[in-house]
Amino acid sequence: MPSMLDAVVVGAGPNGLTAAVELARRGFSVAVFEARSTVGGGARTEELTLPGFRHDPCSAAHPLGVNSPAFRAMPLERYGLEWLHARLPMAHPFLDGSAAVLARSVAETAAPSARGTRGRTDAWWSPSSRSGTSCCGTSCPCRSVRCRAIPSPSPASASRACPRRRGCMRRFHDDRARTLFAGLVAHVIAPLDGIITSGVGMVFALAAHARGWPVARGGSQSISDALTAYLKDLGGSVHTDFEVKRLDDLPPARAYVFDTSPTALARIADLGSTYAGYRYGAGVFKVDYALDGPVPWTAEEARSAGTVQVAADRAEIGAALHAAARARAPDPPFLITVQPSVADPTRAPEGKHVFWAYGHVPNGWDGDLTDAIERQLERFAPGFRDRVLARATSGPPELAARNANYVGGDIACGAASGLQLLLRPKLSLFPYATKHPAVFICSSATPPGPGVHGMSGHNAAKAVWKRLRADG
Repeated sequence: MPSMLDAVVVGAGPNGLTAAVELARRGFSVAVFEARSTVGGGARTEELTLPGFRHDPCSAAHPLGVNSPAFRAMPLERYGLEWLHARLPMAHPFLDGSAAVLARSVAETAAPSARGTRGRTDAWWSPSSRSGTSCCGTSCPCRSVRCRAIPSPSPASASRACPRRRGCMRRFHDDRARTLFAGLVAHVIAPLDGIITSGVGMVFALAAHARGWPVARGGSQSISDALTAYLKDLGGSVHTDFEVKRLDDLPPARAYVFDTSPTALARIADLGSTYAGYRYGAGVFKVDYALDGPVPWTAEEARSAGTVQVAADRAEIGAALHAAARARAPDPPFLITVQPSVADPTRAPEGKHVFWAYGHVPNGWDGDLTDAIERQLERFAPGFRDRVLARATSGPPELAARNANYVGGDIACGAASGLQLLLRPKLSLFPYATKHPAVFICSSATPPGPGVHGMSGHNAAKAVWKRLRADG
């Protein structure tokens, strides 16, 4: 290691690794330091339940990753990353056995008819609006403004195209399509009535239409491993089992880039009250399952979808989110579930499956949502419990212990609601810089926000290399 590095990156999550790669590609000397024994952050894979069952402790489906300009500019396939697609990116089943689906094709994406049959409408939103233009090759349902192309996975840019959730909802074909979209909005882990949270739903819908919602072959760890291998080929180094408590723990460098929560950065770099007003949002309670067979969804479409949203209707989604925001555990919970082995059979022994589900809970909640989750699953997949071979549960305390960025179980690394959805981690024209001239932040607490896409790391790296070049 050189006596003086150009940059040190703290945290080997997707954003930290992306920042390191971007700097190394431009000829800077870079070293990454990670507190855990393996790289990955929110993109890891482990045998959490039984031997041969490979689970993703956090992110598993990657609509933002496959669409990421940062990842697409790198030769990650050369380092083993392969995207695998289920027949349908996402489905939302209903109690009558029908389902609304989010498909690669806009024409195929639709809710079932009012009679509950499996025949779909011609489009999942009304095509009659004359104001809509093209968004990533699709029509936009918003009638309040003209759409703009979304150049990166950014809720902020999508919210400009669709700033009013209720305005958007009126453009969808029926209540079931609106429920599907409400579930997409709920990925932001905030109540549905936020001013700009509809942008998140638009991001996920457009991402599915553009390039799908794939999983990484072998698990999300493949993304992190590919970034690490590429970084090492570029001359960078990665050091695991290295916990950073103070800036002085690190080797001398011209710049320090932190893939950490803002509050951790303030503590490590002695930034005082810089992020005192930063808010953390609701947590999640997650269960990873080893199954003896596929999930027995009543809705046929859900059986071939990579991601399945689970709630009876929009009201149930809204009630669950409001409960978590008001320090109550929801019952029934709104569930986001992923069944990776539908697309990637290597994730489990032959004939078996891996599956996970999570529901929203209050930040720091230490209860057990397992029974509520499984009762909700049984409503839409009767006999689900009979398929369970083993389960691993993770509430907010366990998630925070596994990944320090998940403060109180908040997997978004900060409340993604109100202005904080756009202005992260503080009100500033330079969100990646800090008051320390050599210290930067690149985690999902910075724009464009949560998700495995590396764009926060890419943007922070750009700020760093500009500073380094200006300093000579």
